[in-house]
Amino acid sequence: MKPTIIAAGLTVMAGAAFAQDAPVLTVYTYDSFVADWGPGPAIEEAFEAVCDCDLQFVGAGDGAAVLSRLRLEGDRSEADIVLGLDTNLTAAALEAGLIAEHGITPEGLTMPVTWDDPNFLPFDWGYFAFVHRTDLEDVPGSFIELAASDLRIVIQDPRSSTPGLGLLMWVQSAYGNEAEAIWEGLADNILTVTPGWSEAYALFVEGEADMVLSYTTSPAYHLIAEEDDSFAAAAFEEGHYMQVEVAGILNTADDTALAGQFMEFMLSPDFQQVIPTTNWMYPAALPADALPDGFQTLTVPLTSLLFPDTDVPANRETALETWQRALSR
Repeated sequence: MKPTIIAAGLTVMAGAAFAQDAPVLTVYTYDSFVADWGPGPAIEEAFEAVCDCDLQFVGAGDGAAVLSRLRLEGDRSEADIVLGLDTNLTAAALEAGLIAEHGITPEGLTMPVTWDDPNFLPFDWGYFAFVHRTDLEDVPGSFIELAASDLRIVIQDPRSSTPGLGLLMWVQSAYGNEAEAIWEGLADNILTVTPGWSEAYALFVEGEADMVLSYTTSPAYHLIAEEDDSFAAAAFEEGHYMQVEVAGILNTADDTALAGQFMEFMLSPDFQQVIPTTNWMYPAALPADALPDGFQTLTVPLTSLLFPDTDVPANRETALETWQRALSR
């Protein structure tokens, strides 16, 4: 037995040496992406099977918090890729000088918008929505009806959360100069403002609120993973603001070829097929007929709202100032 034991030991040592020698690709992303139930574990396994590398996801809060961390770290950051910003944050990331051009021509995108951004590639998308239980009476069909109701809602902080910022852009896009009046009307509906999506959704599921800011695709989780069809997303007549989640290569990436390999992998079926039932969003490059059963039952907005990238910075500042002013009264 001794030779066998020695051989096994050598094999383990060889494996350890390989692991130590393998190039490391570090990806900063939001916390729910790296959770046990999120996309991270399956994507890590699938990419490492083809890259001869060590893919390491680092959760750094919500999307806006990830960008804040990268700004603080600057050239000292160990991140090679940031994954989980959205189009409301890409201009700020570029302004901070964080992102390199990816040099990839995306193929097979299935999003309802065209994409020609030289710095960011999309990996999923969805519509913001207020999710409720189906036994909720008098479900509001607009922000005006929600503000006129006594429903308790949970939203996220726009300074640390991409859904929170998305809600501000949603109201700003739909109401423009009347956005402040909408927020004043909503003020007494807001039970609390959480730092990120996970905390807000947990409060809603625990019964602390009637509705939570989430996505039209969120009920798919309850339907598919829990076999529970008692959740739905309210359809608002103003339309629903879109979120397109993206990834970009950091200017400070150690191995740009490996980073580029990951970006191309991100649009492959092995990555995209993981998204619907882990991140519970629409994948950016997967045909509708490849979506799992249950997605066909989801609320589909009649009107899609989305500011062009060039209009985001000015509207973001206006929306944030309006929100703070209205809720401080």
